[in-house]
Amino acid sequence: MNSDGTQDARGAHADPVPRPAGPPDVPRTPPRPSRAPGVPPVPEQAPRSASTVAAWLDAERPAARPGIWRYGYRPKQIPERIAPVTVAGMLIPVALAIGAWSLWRRGYFPFKGAVLRLFTPNDWWWAGSVVTPKPVEGRVEPLPGMLFLHVADAVFFAALVLAVGVLGSWRAIVRHYVSRVSQPGQALIAAGLAVLVLSFVFPDAFPGLGWAEAPVVYPLLSLTVLITDSYDLMASTLYTYTLYTVVTLLVLWPFARLGDWWPYARKLLAPRRPATVAPDVPDRPRSQWPALRDAGQHEAADLLTAEVTGGRMNDVDCARVEHAFATARRTATLGAFRDTVLSRGGAAWTHPSGARDVPRRTARHDLLAGQVRIGRWVEHEHAPQPYHGAGAALGPDVLGTSLLAVGPSGSGKTRTLVEPVTEALAVQALTGSCAVVAVSAAGSPLGGDGLFDVIVRIGDASSAHDLDPYAESDDPDEAAAMLAEALVGDLDTGGAQGAATALAQLLGPFRAVHGRFPALPELRELLEGEERALTPLRQALAESGNDIMGRELDARVRQTGTPGDAGRPLADRLALLDRPVFTGFFGRGGPGRLFSLRAIAHHPLRVRIDLPEHGHEEAGRLITRLVLAQFHAAVRVGRRTHFAALVLDDATGTVTAESVRRVQRLRSQNAGVLLTLRTVGDVPEPLHGPLYGAVGCRMAFCGVTTWDGSRFAQTWGTEWVETTEIAKHTVFADQPMTRFLHAVRKRLTGEDVTTEAVTVRQVERERWSASQLAHAVPPGHAVLSLTTVEGEHAPPLLVDLRG
Repeated sequence: MNSDGTQDARGAHADPVPRPAGPPDVPRTPPRPSRAPGVPPVPEQAPRSASTVAAWLDAERPAARPGIWRYGYRPKQIPERIAPVTVAGMLIPVALAIGAWSLWRRGYFPFKGAVLRLFTPNDWWWAGSVVTPKPVEGRVEPLPGMLFLHVADAVFFAALVLAVGVLGSWRAIVRHYVSRVSQPGQALIAAGLAVLVLSFVFPDAFPGLGWAEAPVVYPLLSLTVLITDSYDLMASTLYTYTLYTVVTLLVLWPFARLGDWWPYARKLLAPRRPATVAPDVPDRPRSQWPALRDAGQHEAADLLTAEVTGGRMNDVDCARVEHAFATARRTATLGAFRDTVLSRGGAAWTHPSGARDVPRRTARHDLLAGQVRIGRWVEHEHAPQPYHGAGAALGPDVLGTSLLAVGPSGSGKTRTLVEPVTEALAVQALTGSCAVVAVSAAGSPLGGDGLFDVIVRIGDASSAHDLDPYAESDDPDEAAAMLAEALVGDLDTGGAQGAATALAQLLGPFRAVHGRFPALPELRELLEGEERALTPLRQALAESGNDIMGRELDARVRQTGTPGDAGRPLADRLALLDRPVFTGFFGRGGPGRLFSLRAIAHHPLRVRIDLPEHGHEEAGRLITRLVLAQFHAAVRVGRRTHFAALVLDDATGTVTAESVRRVQRLRSQNAGVLLTLRTVGDVPEPLHGPLYGAVGCRMAFCGVTTWDGSRFAQTWGTEWVETTEIAKHTVFADQPMTRFLHAVRKRLTGEDVTTEAVTVRQVERERWSASQLAHAVPPGHAVLSLTTVEGEHAPPLLVDLRG
């Protein structure tokens, strides 16, 4: 039973994945239900065990196709089998050849004599010449007809052997079995087969064999007599043995190729060079840090090995040190790396939060491969063989192309996809390889508070952090673009561009006067054209002599109240964030520390943003669009060594034309987003195609409608499949007896006598049709297609999210 460590005895696994190291003296509480019925069991907290961590480090992680759980993965080696039709095709020609040879040798072959006389002179044949010798000069010599008969036997025998070899698939079958054996077994098997064939060609050389000689050598000698009209060459020992040698070599040649005799002989006869280097050191397991030793860091490797053996490092520590070593080797700072390891050991490069693990894990992680397991691939006739029964996993290699998941409420998007991925990114952030921003749906926080370093609770007075609406930007145009995307990005493109211009005309003058951007209430007054807000600003610009910003402000004032003014919809949308519940947020002097999303570009932070409770859905969509716009602005600046991810538990009303264009560029910026939707209808219809094309990974959960399924079907395209059609046709008999037999059969079976017409053809069909996605995906399953940042694809396959 595969319980993934949830019900097995602790430490009894063959190769358990190490869990976070828990406190050594935590009292155990009485058992109690920890989950609702139907919810998958949660992996338990494992003790800190040196053997467990070492076994986890040393476990195999072979290269695999995208989305396959690599930890302990064993590719299935399916032996190639010979089809029954191939075996039958091998034996039938042999049987027919034996029958034909028997008829030929016994003289029953039709028109045999006529065919032979057609190619020979008439004086070669006279009554009894084939069987009765003619006395010549005191010795008995066979007539030319008898000699030609031997040559004809050889030609017919060679034709039969050639036909059996070609039609009977002998070459493919012998090669199939012999090639599976390694040397020297392959060469020995080929040699045995060669000896067997030679025993038929030269049976006299093998005493004790009772079978007749194959028509090879004697027909060649007979042909020599016919050509030279003399027996002198047959009496020559040199010629005879030369002929024997040539026949032997011709027999051995195909078996030499079959057994690869020449390459194997060259390998055996190759001169052995004296060893000029020290003997090879046995491959060290990963728990002994062989990569560090190869780089000359023996002291650091010994210290880390002792840390693992002593149980002072967990999987997060090991992955964090390996990430630091990779960075040091890339930046040529191995000396600083060694000094840090020698001074701090397994605690080196600890996350800025000081955490070396998360309080509790609810999913299976493999930090060395950067994967989190979300289920198991279902065996299907159209699924590639490597995916059959393998674990399904996600990591930065596929999340870097962004993922779109669609499924109705209750389909398990949050529980089976968003929460495991968020937890995996949070754990990977502790290793310094990732930064994550998770935006929770209203009233549904993602994960526990211990998973994150920064938690922004919009609308909660107890929140310790506030969200900077301008993301620490000092460029009015950039800040205006982000705000315009958040406020009116879901409107038409022209309106969003005009809104960005209107905001820039206000943000620039305000910053020039006050040295900061306006708070949201101040910005709302400016957008509404309040004189009490515009007059002091205009006077301050005039007194400072800033004519450029003065002209910007005058242009905005002239457009205020005109038809098509972008200020009015901006002010109306901004009013949704200027509510009493948001007092003290968005930089308005509240108790929380102002947090900028731009920090994820410099530090592997773990951030969670909780949207306001129900009743502020539209405000929540504005905040989500603002976070998405700020994330795009943050990841495109500078060069990061860590992966940046944005997780949106509910992307309803978030996808805009500009955000789709930005998602397409995230792959080259070492970043990605995870978007979940209840239905594709939550996205404007003109953006359906661009959205599916912008993301590299797509996931359809159980219960999607045929309308949503049609979008996936169009995106996944078609494939060529082989179909078999069987048509039954009623047989109408003409003869009276046949009609009588058919009537009796119909009386007995109740069915008409029919014949079957089988048609096999290649047709192009959808990989997953809209109807299949809507009705054939079982509960707890989803159809997932993946694309890696390197461009490798995995076709849409069914995954069991409970496996």
